Amino acid sequence: MGVQGVVVLDRTSDADHNRTVITFAGEQGPVLEAAIRAARKASEVIDLNLHRGIHPRLGALDVLPFVPLDGSTMQDCIEMAHEAGRRIWNELGIPVYFYEAAALRPDRINLEDVRRGQFDVLRRAVLVDESTAPDVGGPALHPTAGAVIVGARKVLIAFNINLNTKDLTVAKDIARRIRASGGGFPGVKALGLPLLSRGVVQVSMNLTDFERTPVHIVYREVERLAALQGITVTESELIGLLPRKATEMAFTDALKLPGFDSQSVLENRIETLTCK
Repeated sequence: MGVQGVVVLDRTSDADHNRTVITFAGEQGPVLEAAIRAARKASEVIDLNLHRGIHPRLGALDVLPFVPLDGSTMQDCIEMAHEAGRRIWNELGIPVYFYEAAALRPDRINLEDVRRGQFDVLRRAVLVDESTAPDVGGPALHPTAGAVIVGARKVLIAFNINLNTKDLTVAKDIARRIRASGGGFPGVKALGLPLLSRGVVQVSMNLTDFERTPVHIVYREVERLAALQGITVTESELIGLLPRKATEMAFTDALKLPGFDSQSVLENRIETLTCK
């Protein structure tokens, strides 16, 4: 993105989802500028009228979440999200919806509620239904770039589990059982998706509160539910990055080390002692 003071930490993409997740970090000003440039570039190279993929999407730059790390707060990220939204509309002519902590309406806190219907439905709905209009700009969506969903939220873990079957009903059933909206685990959002290029199906998940519902607990339950139908897990996938604490929690559980905590890790202890 060519912005001094911003470091690209990770990039993840695949052909079936036809979606790229880029994680970058830095100080507030440079990160905000990098986000605007990312929105501009996405609008230049992606035409949603031609785009195809199994993952839900509303915009060329679909979701832009700001996440507080060391030295920043959620309020900082809310202010950055709102400023980014104004700039995306004023400079690029792309409408914006706000979600999670940056939401301006209670019915737009959850990402899935904002994106429901996706580009193909919402581009028509916004013209006749004021309740679907963007928070900034519009009411019409951009003809090729759609809209950007900008938010402020805690770190989440995007985690997928692939099952050794082509039966999509299996993945959809497991997703329904584990997600919070279906009475499953708190903070878990899940979909069942087909991976046609690999000949398997996938339980695709966002863990929005990994401390409340750790990733290893979700994995174990998906594996158990699949086994009840004679199906095995072929592999799991991490989209983007995950917090160090998530790996520590999984390690503690796997080895049954009740006295283990973050300060049992050599690098963590060194960081703690040298930062005092």
